[in-house]
Amino acid sequence: MYQVLMLNDDYTPMEFVVVVIQEFFGKDRETATQIMLKIHLDGRGVCGVYSKDVAQTKVDQVLDAARKAGHPLQCVSEPLE
Repeated sequence: MYQVLMLNDDYTPMEFVVVVIQEFFGKDRETATQIMLKIHLDGRGVCGVYSKDVAQTKVDQVLDAARKAGHPLQCVSEPLE
């Protein structure tokens, strides 16, 4: 299994991160806001855990949405330990 993480940056609006978490990870607004705050405060936050293929698809979706919106948001997946 792979965890999908978003990484903090100083440019992407917090509201955009919340919307992306809701849209691509199926979280409600409150949960998405909590994840966004974890990303903001800790530098990274787990958005979900998936099989390798699904995790990579989620990463690609987030990066594509961020690029289209003109934000430098970064998203990665890594194996669970």
